[in-house]
Amino acid sequence: MTAPASSQTADGPLEDPAPTGGLDRGVLAVAMCVVLGAIMSILDVTVVNVAINDLTKEFDAPLATIQWVATGYTLALATVIPITGWAAARFGTKRLYMISIGLFVIGSMLAGLAWSASSLILFRVLQGLGGGMIMPAGMTILTQAAGPKRVGQVMSVVGIPMLLGPILGPILGGWLVDDVSWRWIFFINLPIGIVALFMSARILKKDEPQRAERLDIPGLILLSPGLAALIYGLAKGAELKDFTKPEGLIPTVVGAVLVIGFVFRALNAKSPLIDLRLLKRRSVAAASGTMVLFMAAFMGAMLLLPLYYQTVRGQGALHSGLLLAPQGLGAMITMPVGGKLTDRIGPGRVVLVGLVVVVLSVAGFAAILEAGTSFWALGAVLFVMGLGMGMTMMPTMAAAIQTLEHDEVPRASTMLNIIQQVSASLGTALISVLLANKLASNLKPFGAGGQAKPGQKVPEAIMHKIAGPMADAFQHTYWYAAGLLLLAFLPALFLPRKRPDTTAAEKTEVPIAVH
Repeated sequence: MTAPASSQTADGPLEDPAPTGGLDRGVLAVAMCVVLGAIMSILDVTVVNVAINDLTKEFDAPLATIQWVATGYTLALATVIPITGWAAARFGTKRLYMISIGLFVIGSMLAGLAWSASSLILFRVLQGLGGGMIMPAGMTILTQAAGPKRVGQVMSVVGIPMLLGPILGPILGGWLVDDVSWRWIFFINLPIGIVALFMSARILKKDEPQRAERLDIPGLILLSPGLAALIYGLAKGAELKDFTKPEGLIPTVVGAVLVIGFVFRALNAKSPLIDLRLLKRRSVAAASGTMVLFMAAFMGAMLLLPLYYQTVRGQGALHSGLLLAPQGLGAMITMPVGGKLTDRIGPGRVVLVGLVVVVLSVAGFAAILEAGTSFWALGAVLFVMGLGMGMTMMPTMAAAIQTLEHDEVPRASTMLNIIQQVSASLGTALISVLLANKLASNLKPFGAGGQAKPGQKVPEAIMHKIAGPMADAFQHTYWYAAGLLLLAFLPALFLPRKRPDTTAAEKTEVPIAVH
């Protein structure tokens, strides 16, 4: 069912808002449902990051293995996102959104019951498969309801979980790990998910399934296994410090061939799984390139500091979470401002300023991180990093969406979410392996190189000797993240630097899906 964008929302007819004005009550009601679902899935990422150290001890596994608790989750998100558009038409957006939340909750419960590192990774993958459509489905619902003139404001609303995640996630996760049990970092999703389901059932209007385009089965077979094999192979090769060994080379080659095959199919198929032809638009291509490099570097860097606090400085999970809060506070300041500036002056200028701030912050960690660096100094750098993050992530997404026609928004939203999750998976896997390898190298003179694990218990006398070399490993790894972020400037230079013009979708009465 469709209705004019100016007169219909989730709650029915409302006064016609100004196209560039604030978000009306109907859109805000839909936003509440979308944000709650997004908070649940994003909190899960940040909660797990602060628990990685304890999980290495709990399951007596190296960092290169345990990091797949994070990487497997984000990779699973990426592999299931492509079917969002088809599933939304086939089942209806409200039904799809609620099914996604329900499956995510089931996966969370199973992860909390895990008995080994392998079972935990498996259940995290299941959790990701269940929740992978939460964000793209929610973004499609919200961006279509608000209209292209208010995309910047909508991105700021969707960005609320991005603000709360870095603040609440580490603190909540640290408290649960220290005072309750690591299992509750997953069980906590159950009550949140139930509330999200209840609100969605009450607020989102029922929509009838429509005739969906045929699902691109060959594309799905090429893309999902291809991404998994490629990322696994690259991570394995980096872990072994030799990309020519069969354990890493074979999955890398197989994955690359499958992904290349998918690209050819996506460019030529009538109804591809992901419409890569959107990349012919300069704004979409520039935003995608910026997103790849930024997310890989930023998400990888986010893994480092909680491990540093716990292994080098001996802080508990809760204290580590509290020490990470300044980043979220910084983002909370600039995220709403960045959204409004994006609508007024265009995303290009906003993103470039944000990137400068983030690069300087990551380089700051690489410059000052030592065994005894002041917590106040680290907190100040984190705060500044948060300021930059608030001006980078959502404006980059808005840059791609602002110039699109109404019917192109769901396809672009799906593609950008896949890019975001795959980049995060690559960054997390790459940075964790680089850290593990550098730790092993630095600790080798102390007889611990081959067994270096961030989570292992080290006697205080020995810890006093190795704290410096361990801090050096973290410092060294931050330089890699800074280098990746510098590369992000190249595509960011091509982002739109003026406010969006009236699109063809706005020149006519825009049909939007009623949810």
